[in-house]
Amino acid sequence: MRIDAFIDQPNHKRLKRACTLAEIAGFDGITIPEITNDPFISAAIAADATEKVDVRTGIAVAFPRSPMNVATSAWQLHENSAGRFVLGIGTQVKGHIERRFSTAWTKPYPRLRDYVWALRAIWASWQDKQPLNFTSDNYAHTLMTPEFAPKPSTYGPIPIHTAAVRPAMLRLAGRVSDGVRLHGFCTRMYLDDVVLPNLQAGLDRVDRERETFEVCGGGFIATGPDEEAVAKRVEWVRYRLAFYGSTRTYSPVLEAHGWHDLGAELHAMSKQGRWAEMAARIDDDVVRQFTAVATFENLAAEVERRFAGLTDRIDLFAPADEKEAATLADVLDDIRRLPRRYKGLVSEA
Repeated sequence: MRIDAFIDQPNHKRLKRACTLAEIAGFDGITIPEITNDPFISAAIAADATEKVDVRTGIAVAFPRSPMNVATSAWQLHENSAGRFVLGIGTQVKGHIERRFSTAWTKPYPRLRDYVWALRAIWASWQDKQPLNFTSDNYAHTLMTPEFAPKPSTYGPIPIHTAAVRPAMLRLAGRVSDGVRLHGFCTRMYLDDVVLPNLQAGLDRVDRERETFEVCGGGFIATGPDEEAVAKRVEWVRYRLAFYGSTRTYSPVLEAHGWHDLGAELHAMSKQGRWAEMAARIDDDVVRQFTAVATFENLAAEVERRFAGLTDRIDLFAPADEKEAATLADVLDDIRRLPRRYKGLVSEA
């Protein structure tokens, strides 16, 4: 299994410091979300602050950005990191696309499918120095002049991971992406019963082996050097579960456990602006269904129980300082020994 440091830090100096500590600790990669920051700027800083680790957007919101914009940012990041960049993209939900980003919302399945195909067409035109001629129902890219085409890369293809929660998007990931970025709002039962069968269905449609497809995430992890630190992280997870549980996009996960009423209550509270009260509706049993909970000392065993054989890559928070980085080094080694099915992209296998 591989382990990424999840770093949500909009301050550039602190971001560089966190990335340096993550590499010292022995993380395999750095995951940059899009929350209060631009993930591509943060990824560039992360790549510049490190030498060996992968740098991943986990995820960048696709639809408000043209595929050409994302293709350019990803290409530049891949080249300047010597091939260490992995592009993670996702759809976001309708309310945010329309009301936060002021962008039109259309059916997400065909739009994300076309988005991935557009990215690959643009990159192929640069790599092979061929005319760009991509058209679909959602995107058309038919002009690329030499002045705007980067030089061909020597670092191989840029992996594309797409975010997915519901069955259709899981099947799409298996069909068109190089990997899937699973949400933290995911239980072991949902992984077993919904996620993996639908990913496999997508892979089967294009006659692709699971070993060429990377599964990332699929649950929260609450850990720390001692029980007090773990308890604080559990409360952070409890709040996140309430926040995500209030969104109807994620309701199938709750419904799989018979928690429809909880989802309806959280959604109603969010509509009333009662954000501060929502976490109290998430009891310890719900937290445990979504979360691997353990101190550093017991973390490898808990990760094995929760994720081994199901996912190839998990996220942990970056160490807070040099002391924690040193402590985490042995923990990461133990987790890294756990099995994973992913062996590399088709071109790498």
